[in-house]
Amino acid sequence: MTGLPIAAAVSAAAVSIACTPALDWREVRPEGSHLQLMFPCKPASHTRRVSLADTTVEMSMFACTADEATYALVFADVQDPLRVTPALDELSRSLAANVQAAGRAASSPLVVAGMTPNDSAASWVVAGQLPDGRAVQERAALFAYGTRIYQATVVGSRSIGAEASAAFFSGLRVSP
Repeated sequence: MTGLPIAAAVSAAAVSIACTPALDWREVRPEGSHLQLMFPCKPASHTRRVSLADTTVEMSMFACTADEATYALVFADVQDPLRVTPALDELSRSLAANVQAAGRAASSPLVVAGMTPNDSAASWVVAGQLPDGRAVQERAALFAYGTRIYQATVVGSRSIGAEASAAFFSGLRVSP
């Protein structure tokens, strides 16, 4: 797979994963991620090879859908410290494109406990639409730990609940 299908994969997961009405928060430590976070449902996982920052990497995705929103974490090891910032920049550029955003995405600096400081680490809010034309809102956090890059995302076809979104993003912690 080439390009940056991350948000598109999250959008597809939003359509293909069955919705559950209740938020059943649980701590998840995805194998190989060096990260712990809270999911409001039991995430499914898969891994595929993608082109990112002028190399091919194995990218893992953990995602589930609850209360009309899809919660996802994707991560990859870019192997070279010089590829970290370009990989984060490439992921941030793909956010608006993958949800066909009409306007400009809004970002703000991001700090996740234990992350490696990087000027490209950011929190994003994007409004757009799914391939079927339904309106969608996406909130994302992009950051790194060593040569691992992460994108945590919440995508919903209606306004994403502030409380649930805050619980998801505030639960992110690097745990080497």
